[in-house]
Amino acid sequence: MLRGLYIRNMLLIDRLDLEFQAGLNVLTGETGAGKSILLDSLGFVLGWRGRADLVRKGADQGEVTAVFDIASDHPAAAILAEHDFTLEDDELILRRTNTPDGRKTAFVNDRRVSGDVLRLLSEKLVELHGQHDDRGLLDAKGHRGLLDAFAGLNLGPVRKAWSTVRGAQKTLDAAKTALEEAKVDADFLRHAVKELDDLSPEAGEEAALDAKRRLMQGAEKVREDIAKASHALGTDAAEGAMMDALRWLEESADSTEGRLEEPIAALARAASELADAQRGVDDCLRALDFNPLELEAAEERLFAIRDLARKHSVLPDTLAEFADELRARLNAIDTGADQIAELEAELAAAKAVYNGIADKLTVQRQKAAAKLDKAMAAELKPLKMERAVFTTDVTDVGAGAEGRDLVAFTVATNPGAPSGPIEKIASGGELSRFLLALKVCLTRQNEGVTLIFDEIDRGVGGATADAVGRRLAVLAESAQILVVTHSPQVAAQGAHQWQVSKAVSKGVTTSTVAKLDDGERTTEIARMLAGDVITPEAEAAAQALLQR
Repeated sequence: MLRGLYIRNMLLIDRLDLEFQAGLNVLTGETGAGKSILLDSLGFVLGWRGRADLVRKGADQGEVTAVFDIASDHPAAAILAEHDFTLEDDELILRRTNTPDGRKTAFVNDRRVSGDVLRLLSEKLVELHGQHDDRGLLDAKGHRGLLDAFAGLNLGPVRKAWSTVRGAQKTLDAAKTALEEAKVDADFLRHAVKELDDLSPEAGEEAALDAKRRLMQGAEKVREDIAKASHALGTDAAEGAMMDALRWLEESADSTEGRLEEPIAALARAASELADAQRGVDDCLRALDFNPLELEAAEERLFAIRDLARKHSVLPDTLAEFADELRARLNAIDTGADQIAELEAELAAAKAVYNGIADKLTVQRQKAAAKLDKAMAAELKPLKMERAVFTTDVTDVGAGAEGRDLVAFTVATNPGAPSGPIEKIASGGELSRFLLALKVCLTRQNEGVTLIFDEIDRGVGGATADAVGRRLAVLAESAQILVVTHSPQVAAQGAHQWQVSKAVSKGVTTSTVAKLDDGERTTEIARMLAGDVITPEAEAAAQALLQR
């Protein structure tokens, strides 16, 4: 419930504090007194998009504060929780400021927020309706939503099922496209895989072949020098001379009283080292002993690996990995038909689930449409439209996220007249009553929402206006209602009434709003009946309206 609205420096309002009540709250006043300013100010603090020039002339800043009483289970409480707000004492305070240059700042419970957060909250807090309500009856796109709200339908399952269908269709389409693209390259892939398999390159092989090739290319010159070194170290050279010297010294050792022991030991060590060197040189010679055809074979394989790497624009070391990738693509082609069949089966299953849910939803909507039409007929009768026929048409328009149904409200306002779209058939006054009847039918979906009707009674008068007022009073039994009206019959049905007036002081125009007591209400309703000159008859008629 909207408990309070506090306005500072907005258009013609200098300072205004309004304390609203539960039930039917009525705002009356002369045309141009400033009733629309109240709605503009409320819309501003709720984040609605509206006129930009709201700041009072000469003021540095305009400000509007709205205070709502909401329970912990109110739909707005869930939005607050999503944005890390805590609700204290079931009170929600919205505040928004505006500067003459258009800079706007919003606060929720004194914490700064974006205008988007205000709008999310406003959808759960306040609902505005007027004679030309394009968010309600005139917006055919919203008719299905209104019917679903009336039926209390949960669209979560059908939306989930539709999402599954869309996902399965997308996956199938992607698989088909990939398969078609792969088939175009099938011949190339098979040739490339065979070429790679025939060569069978290994990681690191290119570097090893290159090193072997360089070694063999320089082997002839190197082997000649190494052979000379081997000969110099052999038994006919260094090794033989050293072994002769060692033998001669050992034969003389007994006669030298130990003086040759150290030289003999040194020569023995040297002989051992010389033998190691000889073995290493011989091993190298054997390694350099190759067949010239081996060099040719190494070069041919090395060049084949490099040519294949260049052909496919990959590194030589990644040829084996590249071959695996090509095999995988070939396998995808070979098994593609099976995969497509599996995906088609999954899509068919998803569609079957969706169709089952959508069919059930259609039946629910058709039943709800019949109930809504019956409820509307009951509500239109006391609104002096007992001959009007309201029909909710449910037709198939193809699968979608919210089912397959198109919902449209059609009306026939006179006997024998053809029915048609409500926005084309109903006049302004008739549309107002259709809207009011629909809101009464949807009362149970409006729990916790403040409903605002801006001149919803325009175009009607007399007994019809009285009927409109009475239906508003019925609606106010379960929801807080704010009504801006010029109809004395509607005003008289209000539980609380405020008068909006405009005054000029020292060349400055100011709008004010005053809460009326019983006597003041009689005077105001008499003014609405008679005009500027209030006659005793008008006062008597006003009293009679208030006592009904």
